[in-house]
Amino acid sequence: MRKTLRHRPILRRPPAAETPPPVSPPWYAAPRSTLPPPPPPASEDDSLLLVAASEVALALPVHPAPLLRLLPAFTSAHFLSLLRRNPLSVPPLPLLSLFRVLLASPPGLFRHTPASFLSMSHHLHSHRLPHLALPLLRMLASRLGHGSPQRLLTQLLSTVSPDDPAPLVWELARAYADEGLLPDACSLVLLALRSAVHVPVPAWSGIMSRLPTATEAYAFYLRLLDAGAPPEAKLFNVLMRDMIKSGELACARNVFDEMLRRRVRPTVVSFNTLMSGICKASDLNGANALRGLMMKAGVAPDVYTYGALMQGLCRAGRIPDAVEMFKEMCERGVNPNTVVFTTLIDAHCKEGNVAAGLDLYREMATRGVHTDLVVYNSLVNGLCRARDLKAANDIVEEMRNTGPKPDKVTYTTLIDGCCKEGELDMAVEMKREMLDEGVALDEVTYTALISGLSKAGRAVEAERVLCEMMEAGLEPDNTTYTMAWPDEECGHASECDA
Repeated sequence: MRKTLRHRPILRRPPAAETPPPVSPPWYAAPRSTLPPPPPPASEDDSLLLVAASEVALALPVHPAPLLRLLPAFTSAHFLSLLRRNPLSVPPLPLLSLFRVLLASPPGLFRHTPASFLSMSHHLHSHRLPHLALPLLRMLASRLGHGSPQRLLTQLLSTVSPDDPAPLVWELARAYADEGLLPDACSLVLLALRSAVHVPVPAWSGIMSRLPTATEAYAFYLRLLDAGAPPEAKLFNVLMRDMIKSGELACARNVFDEMLRRRVRPTVVSFNTLMSGICKASDLNGANALRGLMMKAGVAPDVYTYGALMQGLCRAGRIPDAVEMFKEMCERGVNPNTVVFTTLIDAHCKEGNVAAGLDLYREMATRGVHTDLVVYNSLVNGLCRARDLKAANDIVEEMRNTGPKPDKVTYTTLIDGCCKEGELDMAVEMKREMLDEGVALDEVTYTALISGLSKAGRAVEAERVLCEMMEAGLEPDNTTYTMAWPDEECGHASECDA
């Protein structure tokens, strides 16, 4: 019987898989070595190794030749053990020197790990040397880069246990921010809060102040609150202030409303900050409504509240209402300050009621309130408009005697008033006094003098003042040229050239 032969399939070996290209180890990986791994840290050999490393640290900054002999057996785990055990009680500065020498060791002999960076930084912190820890943390943040906060926080909590991790978290967040990694700095603080680390308020405010806009700072603060940070009126106030400075009044109001929603009691600073922005926007109805809310909340208005309201009323031309506000303020026992008096005096003088401005000026003196330059300049301007040059000059003389000294605005206002009233000799004398006191003349001062002298037919003096103006490096405009040289073809320019 013939046997049938079965066809057996030929088994073929699968093609060998391509060997993947070697992946370079991270910067903190242990160097490749043909030596066997070191024994556990508790061994006698390791104890001798730690003692030898301690002796090297104490000998620094002498060239660490003995360390080079230790390096093939010394690892980052040994360094961590050295920090924990410290058999020779080496002070922190020699240990830091050893850390730096190891950091600069030849490639392939030693590598620090993130744990050794954090442990060295924590050791410095525990010895009240945070300024020496920050450069190490900055180097660590820069090396690990974006997206590393979660990993570093886990190692940090393990490193500092059972000590308080908050100071090192704060410094690490600062290090991220210093290295231009602001999102990672924010992420680290948020992760720490969610891990029940009591990160101090300065750490939040420090990061918030580095964010480019107040809107971004506010968004970050809301995330902080949701992560468990206790809300504080002070930070809400800072956010409102920054938003108002950048012209975002509606956003500032949203911050105020959020403060109420989170049951944070607004302070008088909270109300004043928002009140100032509303009044500058000329929203007097909104300011009045906010004032009502302030009274309802039991927060008494102070001098800054009244000052903001009076500025808003004066800006809107409602001087009588501002005066009534001033009376109410005094009746409530709130003493007016320089800003309040300045607001009312300036408003009265611009309205032409210089007498009322002078009465307030005398009341300032009676109350012992400091008179600033703005008050004096407002009075000088109002008196010049009222054509009372003698009284204006008396104010300037008082400024010279009691201070503050007259400035460019004071003299220019008085010179312009003298020129308009035809008191040119007084104007020229004022100019001379101005120069004697070292107050520089500007284009407005020179133009006022040239205009007054030209209108009075004193063309030669007007031309002389024009030449003086050009010698001072100021460029007259066409109107000033025309006033000094009505006929351009007269050839007067040659006198300036001479």
